[in-house]
Amino acid sequence: MFSIKISRTCEYRYFEDFRIKHYLDIFSFRKSFCYRRLSYLSSKFQLHVLNELRELASQKAVLTEISITSAKWTLISTAASCMNQKHLLRFIKKTLKNNADEVVTVTNGVPMTLKEVFQSMNLTTYDLTVDMLDVHADRNTFHRFDKFNAKYNPIGESRLREVFLKTDNYCNGKYFANIIKEVASDLEESKYQNAELRLSIYGKSRDEWDKLAKWALQSNVYSDNVRWLVQIPRLFDIFKLNKVLDNFQEVIDNIFLPLFEVTAKPSTHPDLYKFLQYVIGFDSVDDESKPERNPLFDKDTPTPEQWNDTENPNYAYYQYYIYANLAVLNHFRNEKGLNPFVLRPHCGEAGPVQHLVCGYMLSENISHGLLLRKVPVLQYLYYLAQIGIAMSPLSNNSLFLNYHRNPLPEYLARGLVVSLSTDDPLQFHFTKEPLMEEYSIAAQVWKLSSCDMCELARNSVLMSGFPHKTKQYWLGPNYTKEGVAGNDIARTNVPDIRVAFRYETLIDELSNIFKNHSLMMQHNE
Repeated sequence: MFSIKISRTCEYRYFEDFRIKHYLDIFSFRKSFCYRRLSYLSSKFQLHVLNELRELASQKAVLTEISITSAKWTLISTAASCMNQKHLLRFIKKTLKNNADEVVTVTNGVPMTLKEVFQSMNLTTYDLTVDMLDVHADRNTFHRFDKFNAKYNPIGESRLREVFLKTDNYCNGKYFANIIKEVASDLEESKYQNAELRLSIYGKSRDEWDKLAKWALQSNVYSDNVRWLVQIPRLFDIFKLNKVLDNFQEVIDNIFLPLFEVTAKPSTHPDLYKFLQYVIGFDSVDDESKPERNPLFDKDTPTPEQWNDTENPNYAYYQYYIYANLAVLNHFRNEKGLNPFVLRPHCGEAGPVQHLVCGYMLSENISHGLLLRKVPVLQYLYYLAQIGIAMSPLSNNSLFLNYHRNPLPEYLARGLVVSLSTDDPLQFHFTKEPLMEEYSIAAQVWKLSSCDMCELARNSVLMSGFPHKTKQYWLGPNYTKEGVAGNDIARTNVPDIRVAFRYETLIDELSNIFKNHSLMMQHNE
């Protein structure tokens, strides 16, 4: 653009400079406008807090469970780390004691029993300790995603991760299934907690879906308290470098063609057809802080079949093609009377703020959303659209942002739809109930009221992908209605005063936007 300007007349150059300045003024105006509105929302909530005693009285007047036991959903938890470290240690010791002579892996063509695997590491059951497992995130993982990924390997051994935490291994994921069933049993026992666990589909081959579905059905990992999210790691560059794939279109085909086939004709993938009834959506995962050489995604960007470079496509590229294929697939599944899928990616934990733009345009909900605190315009848009944000302060504290700087209480005060969620209990939590850790620590550090806690819990259920009937049971038969009409305090423990405040404030903001629309248009001209 600058070379063109130099070759033009001075008058045109002045006009171009004026136009650029004009657009910068517009952007500055929008940023200032959104910042002021967000500040107003914070101040308005501080006034509403004066109703705290009335809210507490409303909760006490209802003959229901105390607020801390209201239904809570953990929305982002990797299946491979859904247990705490003590649970994993007990399970490994028990398995080594009872199944020592079972062949569990093949090394250099030689089958090895579980006992031999541990002997090769000079370990016995008596040697194993929580500290020796070394799976918990510590100060060394802060801003070091590579070191965090290494924590998935118990005792630093990838063989143990393969044996105990994989679905596709020599023993057909038997041990992994057993430990997931133990976690599900704990959830069922707690009664008020549910989980959406993530399983990986990499897009390396067309049979990944069938293998995963076969594992789930044969292992019988079903639980009323568990639903599944499929996470797609952004690892095309590694697959290309290792000559596993030729172009990005193969990733798309390997992920979505089996889904279209089973939707069109269930008999082509019978196990997958049954398994997909309990899959509620897709996630996109990787280290967001990785630098992207070309963050732009425009008409000049190569199409998937043309993308055969060893460079990984950027975040927006992944999200767009996942969304585009999901949109078509969901239309197809709706026609067949089957459950659709949502897109709920990790978004805004680190990296450029453009990721949050993708999340706003393409996602049902997002996970983390920390960078919204730096972008008032996007934060205000997320508020107006009421896009859900599942936040994990304990996870963030170990990886990207110290706990006291986490924006969750600020988001909650302003009326964004936020919920508390565990991320990876194996790495970040200590107790049998990691979700209760999140709630109890948040309540203590940020001095959240009983009503705040219940609002977070209610949001987690609303954001979840559990069936409509399940949500009706926990939130009330009219939960889909807006405002007080959709709230059942006997089930949610959220007072009508709080629900009315949130609804009326949102309506006022939307009305304000429409009133100022003409002013914005005049400013643009």
